[in-house]
Amino acid sequence: MNTVAAIEPRHAAGQRLRERIFRGATLAAALVVLALLGGVAITLIKGSWPAFSHFKFAFLTTEIWNPVTDKYGALAPIYGTLVTSLLAMLLAVPISLGIAIFLTELAPSWMKRPVGVAIELLAAVPSIIFGIWGLFVLAPILQRHVQPFLIDWIGPLPVIGKLFQGPPFGIGILSASFVLAIMVIPFISAVMRDVFETVPDVLKESAYGLGATTWEVIWKVVVPYARTGMVGGIMLGLGRALGETMAVTFVIGNAHRVSTSLLAPGTTISASIANEFTEAVGDLYTSSLILLGLILFVITFFVLAAARYMLSRINKRIG
Repeated sequence: MNTVAAIEPRHAAGQRLRERIFRGATLAAALVVLALLGGVAITLIKGSWPAFSHFKFAFLTTEIWNPVTDKYGALAPIYGTLVTSLLAMLLAVPISLGIAIFLTELAPSWMKRPVGVAIELLAAVPSIIFGIWGLFVLAPILQRHVQPFLIDWIGPLPVIGKLFQGPPFGIGILSASFVLAIMVIPFISAVMRDVFETVPDVLKESAYGLGATTWEVIWKVVVPYARTGMVGGIMLGLGRALGETMAVTFVIGNAHRVSTSLLAPGTTISASIANEFTEAVGDLYTSSLILLGLILFVITFFVLAAARYMLSRINKRIG
């Protein structure tokens, strides 16, 4: 009894020590993340300050980008980044939702695993491979078949027709959006599939027992139950689309101009930095490129903040 009594306090003290070490390690890991984020932000602000102090907020509203005269504006890259990401999400979200619903609710058991593995393998393909495929395969198809059709049938329409006017270059905003959509589909569909699989079977069986069809079970039981995770998956894909570099660089045309036509060449923030940073000569040129990176950082931050706000609103509504 004396031995047990002597061991138990030592064991309890050891547990408390391990608990303190564990708490300290996890706190240090969290602080490291914050320190890295703060370091990136400080570096970008410091590097971009010469350009911002020279151009002020006109940098955000100016389209011209001329290294010869040292005149720079971020309007074209910002426009290209936002438009390509928005179009990519409009194309990718419905397809990803359909894939997730098929794999969890409709696919036969022998098909679920091969299709799921194929989606995961698609997510593992390097972005530069998508860029090469987009330039040599997708762009010619769009130039010869898709874009002429859009120009002939949608181009003459009022309002929306302005988006599909001009010569069929093959490369441009629309081509980059297609490539981005293909790249983010695996991420969004994989998250949605995993979220749909967490829906309790008793909820779906109860709906079927009340006479609901498969369509009604999916849209009135599965989707409402998993909508928080669905929003998270969509925002994950949007973050990937906003920051994609190499694949977009291959197919967007890399033209610093804003055009109402989706068929025209354009550029994005990440593509502009990748194309010009190694050739930047002069402090103002380099600082302008760093300022582009800061703008992309801020855009991504606000997108993630909006996603967190939406998720909190959804959770409160559910609760």
